[in-house]
Amino acid sequence: MRTGTTARSIAVTGAALLALTACGGGDEGGTSAEGGGGGGDGGGEKQVNVYGTDGNMGNALGESFTTEGALAGMRGTTPLTDLGTEFQERLLAVDPNLQDFNYSAETYDAIIISALASQLAGSTVPTEFAPYINGVTFGGEACDSFSSCSEIISGGGNPDYDGVSGPLSFTEPGEPAQASFGILEFGADNALDEGQTTFEISGDEGNAATDEGPAPAAPGTTSTDPLVIGTLLPLTGNLAFLGPPEVAGARLAVQEINEAGGVLGQEVQLVEGDSGDASTDTASQTVDRLLQQNVDVIVGAASSGVSLTVIDAITRAGVVQFSPANTSDQFTTYNDNGLYFRTAPPDTLQARALSDLIINDGNNTVGIMALNDPYGTGLMENTVANLEAAGLSADSIETLTYDPQAANFDAEVQQMVEFNPDAIVVIGFEESARIIEALNAEGIGPARS
Repeated sequence: MRTGTTARSIAVTGAALLALTACGGGDEGGTSAEGGGGGGDGGGEKQVNVYGTDGNMGNALGESFTTEGALAGMRGTTPLTDLGTEFQERLLAVDPNLQDFNYSAETYDAIIISALASQLAGSTVPTEFAPYINGVTFGGEACDSFSSCSEIISGGGNPDYDGVSGPLSFTEPGEPAQASFGILEFGADNALDEGQTTFEISGDEGNAATDEGPAPAAPGTTSTDPLVIGTLLPLTGNLAFLGPPEVAGARLAVQEINEAGGVLGQEVQLVEGDSGDASTDTASQTVDRLLQQNVDVIVGAASSGVSLTVIDAITRAGVVQFSPANTSDQFTTYNDNGLYFRTAPPDTLQARALSDLIINDGNNTVGIMALNDPYGTGLMENTVANLEAAGLSADSIETLTYDPQAANFDAEVQQMVEFNPDAIVVIGFEESARIIEALNAEGIGPARS
């Protein structure tokens, strides 16, 4: 696979947002796979560049392969910024067994922003503090922790929270106006080669909203009701690898808020729950339980598909939903009663970073294999639009969607073999391992003999 030097020289021109592997919806699918390597006809006669996206560009994918070099050189994009060792050490103090830090910062920031909005509103009632959430992320005096931002509020000032995941700067729909995306690459050991990671900024902070919400409550306002945070995070299902870092981020945020005095004179309470994935009813059951426990904010889900199954129940109940990892662009215009927010960037931004990577690597024909769900189809459609805007013709791009629970992906892989593109993009989750195994077997995957 071409490694490409262009993307590695991209300068980070703005403050970076965080994340790693991420997510839209998705159902369960896929089993462990072993890399193929070499062989095949048709497309195997030339080097085909294979790309992934946030749902599969993580070390969890590499663990599905036992053959050395099965993923070597596969590249892709994911919302990512450099967390730094200090934040990682704080997370490890919460969970010493963490292996990855995917979406930990986005989860942490979602809770910090919610707590600051509650402080500004002088209320723990979701419909009363939700109008302050966007304004916490722009304007006013810069601060980078709950304690420093809370001091600004106590002094009658206006905080501009620059989070661990970046400056945030929410747009009117309650999502980041710009984001940093990591360009990642797998090494010969089927693990991400951190030495090859670079960053690209997508979006424009100038697109942030301007309405900072109603006038804040008087400094020193207290409440007899504590702020209650519920979590709807993937402890099981096809995104379970995201669960530990997200849970750690939530626990760390609540811990540090309470160490700083809590919200409106009360300690924040945390009620944890499992989202499962889109193939189960776990999320709906968890949401019912959380609402019965009178939570004010539900942090999650990670999967866009899962969030779409519960967003109406949450927002109709007058509760804030705040996802650290939803990327489907459907949420940008969703009728959420002003109660849905996310710290993850929409896929309209990732599509730009992905198409830049593909074009900069010199690919003239591109095949895209996408999971058939809101995440997969949305990112595919936006990527196609960006590739065409960059100069590729419509007939130089082949797209297909697949069922992640299919017994095999032979027909889809054969379609790619016949198209014989310069590049293949796989947009999916754990089932991506089986797809890449099949691509390798045909000689058009990352592995080469």
